[in-house]
Amino acid sequence: METSTPSYVPTDRTQVRRRSQRGVYDKAQVHAILDEGFICHVGFVIDGRPHVVPTAYAREGEQVYIHGSPASRLMKSDQEIDLCLTVTLVDGLVLARSAFHTSINYRSVVILGKARPVTDLIEKWQALRSFTNHVITGRWEQVKQPTESELKATSVLSLPLEEVSAKVRTGPPIDDDEDYALPVWGGVVPVTQLFGQPVDDGRVLEGIAAPRLSRPSRNGNHS
Repeated sequence: METSTPSYVPTDRTQVRRRSQRGVYDKAQVHAILDEGFICHVGFVIDGRPHVVPTAYAREGEQVYIHGSPASRLMKSDQEIDLCLTVTLVDGLVLARSAFHTSINYRSVVILGKARPVTDLIEKWQALRSFTNHVITGRWEQVKQPTESELKATSVLSLPLEEVSAKVRTGPPIDDDEDYALPVWGGVVPVTQLFGQPVDDGRVLEGIAAPRLSRPSRNGNHS
């Protein structure tokens, strides 16, 4: 259940220090970034060695779920595991007149904490439903539901949204005053992510239409 507190409280580990003006702790903005993305990178340490893996995720209230094979290094443990989970959305290439000020417009979220294995089959079912519908709205209701053996063959971790911060850069390049006289184009090249036209696998039954694809937009709507 989501709390009524409008912002996350920054900790020593989540306080944005470099370019602190770009730090964001507002829950609505953090949730919007998480809901728009669907691939995260998860950092963890096993036997003293760091690992970072990309994986799909889904947010439900103040929890983020990630899943994978029970044989994976991330999912092998039946104990809580310390994680750093990051999500980054690239919105534009910021082309300055100097290499030093060339940048990227982005929105990112960093979540730190202990992830717990999800062992309850009902919660795991709900988490898998969230994964599926997070990528394609309503897809879970269209497809065959997982069997109990399939649920048991899938591992799910739940990471609470407690130590959280976001960082956002927007706007044009900021050049040094003298560089505006240079004969170099300056501005922003927008970056967007779009779904292409669905291509069937050659075995779709007659009369079955391709799914209607939609992704959350920056204003929270699906497009």
